[in-house]
Amino acid sequence: MIRAYKFLLRPTVRQAQALAEMLRDHCSLYNGALQERRDAWRHVSKTSVTYGGQSAQLKEIRAFDPERQGRWSFSSQQATLRRLDKAFAAFFRRVTSGEAPGYPRFRGGNWFDTVDFPKDGDGCRFDSTPHDAVTRVRFQGVGHVRVNQHRPVAGRVKTVSVKREGRKWFVVLSVERDRPEPLPATGSAVGIDLGIANFLADSNGAFVSNPCHGRRAAAKLQAAQQALSRFPRCKAKDRTANHRRAVQKVAQLHGKVKRRRLDHAHKTALGLVRAHDVIAHEDLKIRNMSKAPAPRPDPDQPGAFLPNGAAAKAGLSKSINDAGWGVFLTILHAKAESAGREVIAVNPRNTSRTCPECGHTAKENRPTQEKFHCLACGHTAHADTVGATNVLRAGLVPRNANPA
Repeated sequence: MIRAYKFLLRPTVRQAQALAEMLRDHCSLYNGALQERRDAWRHVSKTSVTYGGQSAQLKEIRAFDPERQGRWSFSSQQATLRRLDKAFAAFFRRVTSGEAPGYPRFRGGNWFDTVDFPKDGDGCRFDSTPHDAVTRVRFQGVGHVRVNQHRPVAGRVKTVSVKREGRKWFVVLSVERDRPEPLPATGSAVGIDLGIANFLADSNGAFVSNPCHGRRAAAKLQAAQQALSRFPRCKAKDRTANHRRAVQKVAQLHGKVKRRRLDHAHKTALGLVRAHDVIAHEDLKIRNMSKAPAPRPDPDQPGAFLPNGAAAKAGLSKSINDAGWGVFLTILHAKAESAGREVIAVNPRNTSRTCPECGHTAKENRPTQEKFHCLACGHTAHADTVGATNVLRAGLVPRNANPA
């Protein structure tokens, strides 16, 4: 089982400067490799440059520029080139499948915030058993950086990454560990229905309110972004002190919303995992649900478009993204795996339109967003509770089916 740990770093001023230089040089390596691929395709008869060829050039690059490239870990530079190769692989996959291609772009200094080390001990070393009660991680070219280790690391460290978020630095560990002891069985199964008015409704009739962290912070974010918009766009090195403070203010507010959303998702998922052996949820296509509607050209007026409900859809998409369904489901699956619980994803089709008493399915069974009233048998309930009940039943059908 692979698990990740994220700890806050406490670098000195010189170490923070060295970490920033490491990000800058890896960003330069990434952009240089991308430029080489672009030039080879455009000017050398559409020749493709592979990761193997670029990795073989690292020795010469490090010897040519020892101060900027030669001081860092060879394996971390290979990881940066491999990161570019994955971007191109995803690009060609999207082209083949007919999706929007999204050609890999050059990275600015503010958009390149992570350096990966594929193996603990190769260019980095995480000291999990400190002798002076202070945990440290060593990075080649930086030194031993103090780590605020708020919990023990269980397992063997496989990979190490250093990440910058605003003005803070973090170390992310990928750890291989044995499967822990499962939680005691409760004999309970539950279905959940994710929503916007309520973040979650279960088949037992309970509700979890939607905290709407993004909406609560909208006023402060709007004010901070308006203050930032008064400064002209320029490179980071050309920003004034007031400009830098405005950028940091926006980043701090977004980080606070992100941490609150993660905290709510962790606590909600942990409560479900502790209370139930089986958890069924809808297999939602969140990206499609939050996608902007396609434009509708007007056949009578060339160049004009018909109304497509984009304004209303934008509000719904914003609420879906603010709820953080995808983050919650990812956390739920991870916690369930560690606790020995079973999580089942079911088809969400007609789960909120089907009567759990008689099985009658009709759009008219749900006259409002919250009310469910079956036209066949007269059963009434909260629509989200009905959806969660149907999700649970659909999830238990294949689980309880007799093998052929």
